[in-house]
Amino acid sequence: MIRFETTLGDFTIEFFEKDAPLSVANFLRYIDEGFFDGTIFHRIVPGFVIQGGGFTEDMTQKKNHPPVKNEADNGRKNARGTLSMARTNDINSATSQFFINLKDNESLDHSRGNFGYAVFARVTEGMDVVDKIAAVQTGRKRGFDDVPVDAVIMKSVRRIAA
Repeated sequence: MIRFETTLGDFTIEFFEKDAPLSVANFLRYIDEGFFDGTIFHRIVPGFVIQGGGFTEDMTQKKNHPPVKNEADNGRKNARGTLSMARTNDINSATSQFFINLKDNESLDHSRGNFGYAVFARVTEGMDVVDKIAAVQTGRKRGFDDVPVDAVIMKSVRRIAA
């Protein structure tokens, strides 16, 4: 179990270690290094996703480890409350950024002709906090759209006892 302490409240997640072992190991590496502390949710699209894990409050991108293999073909769906690895158009480009699905996003699932996005965890407590984050006012900042006007900061992301 992992607890996210944010400026808008806390939420807890659990991993799908059997279904997404590479993604989970990658995410835990970042957590154990304290990488996420001080990063922001930099992309908020109400009714779709909140995304974070790569930028500081001034929109500086943090240095990442090498990308991990995409595990979107693991049978997990991008359902409301699940976490998936964010990536570029390169299927195997996921590093530290992730998103939380605000609704069932079938278009992000693995399917014929669409490799999709690897689901690796789900919110177990605090989905109301996720929804609160999703409701903040957004705008454009340093060339990025959908950035919260008032930063939503991950103060601490830590392992907790189950």
